[in-house]
Amino acid sequence: MIDKSNSFPVKIPQTEQERILIIGGGFGGLQLVRNLKNAPYQVVMVDRHNYHTFQPLLYQVATGGLEPDSIGTPLRKIFTGQGNFIFRMAEAKLVDPEEKRLYTNIGHIDYDYLVFASGSKTNYFGMVDVQTYAMPMKTIPQAIDLRAMLLENLEKAMYTVTEHEVETLIDIVVVGGGPTGVETAGALAELKMRVLPADYPELDFNRMDIYLVELGPKLLAGMSEKASRKTKQFLEKLGVNIWLNTGLVSFDGKVAKFNNGKEIPTTTLIFSAGVAANTIPGLDHESLHRSGRILVNENLKVKGYDNIYAVGDVAGFSADEGKTFLPMVAPVAIQQGQYLAKLFRKKAKNGFKYKDRGAMATIGKNKAVADLGPFKLTGVAAWFVWMFVHLMSIVGFRNRLLVFINWLWYYIFYRQNIRLIIRPFKREIPEPKEETVKV
Repeated sequence: MIDKSNSFPVKIPQTEQERILIIGGGFGGLQLVRNLKNAPYQVVMVDRHNYHTFQPLLYQVATGGLEPDSIGTPLRKIFTGQGNFIFRMAEAKLVDPEEKRLYTNIGHIDYDYLVFASGSKTNYFGMVDVQTYAMPMKTIPQAIDLRAMLLENLEKAMYTVTEHEVETLIDIVVVGGGPTGVETAGALAELKMRVLPADYPELDFNRMDIYLVELGPKLLAGMSEKASRKTKQFLEKLGVNIWLNTGLVSFDGKVAKFNNGKEIPTTTLIFSAGVAANTIPGLDHESLHRSGRILVNENLKVKGYDNIYAVGDVAGFSADEGKTFLPMVAPVAIQQGQYLAKLFRKKAKNGFKYKDRGAMATIGKNKAVADLGPFKLTGVAAWFVWMFVHLMSIVGFRNRLLVFINWLWYYIFYRQNIRLIIRPFKREIPEPKEETVKV
């Protein structure tokens, strides 16, 4: 917990303008700042990273398809020339609504308006062992760690003696049948088929198994039945073992156990089965939903406060009288950031309304699904739509060019050259706490 008495103000230029303080440089925060350019406010953003991450392509960094800096853009660069914007790299620790103050690891910042745009984090559903040993994929450092682990396991398999140990090193389990899980499993399957055999000719990749495990009855639960069915067909054609209606029970870093009684010996379990709101302590309990999301009204104002707002994954906005929240996806955050900027500019005529423009997922080269209103695309057509939409959504011309060149190279030559172990992966295992005995 932050010691308020030892906290000092973060150095920020003083101004007569009201200050909007934004926590998080994700999609929602990015759009809010962009649309407040030249507005009569001082706009301050804090984030523990100094860059914006294009999260939909994290799995391609993890599987060696893209360099990390292709999907990461420095926040200061994005807003170069925006005179009313100030950035501080800091980790938000505590909000004090009465003082109108945010406490961070580098000091405190006062605000007139506060916006939570802090996104989400991996939800392990209380499974401590899974949190300790599984590989998440929410940040660029996590994607780099996963890439290093995958490659290090292959290197170890080259000198491992027993077949069982080799299979434990090269078999991979992906938990979660949403877009991230589906796309990761597809990318791994293509690596197994087309790339890794050339790098490691001494390994028999016919013995490598890739599993995609989903608790529900179908993949891509938020998409159409056609998209789910075709995705399953595409993945099975790539050799992915799909387990539906199956839940992960435990994982100790060596064996994954499931509720159907089956076990998979593996050192690599990629967990993409759920996310939770990344909130910061300090708000009243009445402002928080039991899921952890911050309750907001039609103007994205946090329940119980007049000067605090929330956008994106962290915001619990309901369009059906509290029955369900909007999904935790980038388009929601983008539209909410744009709306809130209009609200601050006093140009919003009505409350926020989300326009669902569809959903899509890619499974591999020429394999994708897309639900675009009445149009349900699969295969090559969906794949090109997916590529175009993601390419245009990446921040910065340089990054778009780098991603396009990498995609084009892979499309023509089926080669991914970014299979580098930049830093060895080291899993941090928490030390067991000593039990005290009362006498």
